[in-house]
Amino acid sequence: MLELYTHPMSPCAQKVRIVLTEKQLDWRKRHVELAEKENLSPEYLKLNPLGVVPTLVDDGQPVIESSIICEYLEDKFPGPELRPEDPVQRARMRFWMKHVDIKVHPSCGALQWPLLMADKLKQLSAAEMDAIIDRVVEKPRRERQRRLLKQGYDAPDIKDAVATYEKTIADMERLLEEQDWLAGDRFSLADAAMAPYFQTLYQFGWTDWYQSRKNVASWYERCMDRPSYQTGVAADFSAEKLAQLNSKGEQPWRKIQEYLRTG
Repeated sequence: MLELYTHPMSPCAQKVRIVLTEKQLDWRKRHVELAEKENLSPEYLKLNPLGVVPTLVDDGQPVIESSIICEYLEDKFPGPELRPEDPVQRARMRFWMKHVDIKVHPSCGALQWPLLMADKLKQLSAAEMDAIIDRVVEKPRRERQRRLLKQGYDAPDIKDAVATYEKTIADMERLLEEQDWLAGDRFSLADAAMAPYFQTLYQFGWTDWYQSRKNVASWYERCMDRPSYQTGVAADFSAEKLAQLNSKGEQPWRKIQEYLRTG
């Protein structure tokens, strides 16, 4: 059986769960408690040397990096197909997947991390906080977390993240004027990769950001209506949980709006 090391709030893990559900695969959930830094434990680092979720284990073999996991699942379980047959559309699919990986994901991390992970760390002494952050494997992520922990929504990462999200939403609005999905006329790995990053906006009550763009709003609604999204993402967010997250998002939203006004 497939095993997925995952966390409900991780967009990277959410996109893999969407793909697993689209393909109607049986898999076993292995929860990794990120707030407790279980992702940095020696046992987990043996599976995933980068110390991040998700990790897929198939017949004892770990597969890491969410986009690679999605393509692995597509290669091994080709039906139903989530890659377009047309080479141009397939290239567009991979463009959006890469855009998510290198631009949207770190931006989402900057916006979400202070609201989900910082509180527990702030209960520790300065020395203890630094010691935990020092264990983060990749330097860019490690230094971003250090800035966000100390500066919160005044960190420069936040302004950059807002600009990246804003451009992405604007680019999608233009594209979706002409087609229903990011890579063409069918739901693909590109949509599975992007949709969880709108879950972040939805759960924190930042929906005005995308609802003002009718094409993006319609696209995300179609994503949310899919059984794979309901099972792979929405099922982890009770009404009570969403209310808590919406409350957490109120003050940051004012800061985000400020950055949107000033550019």
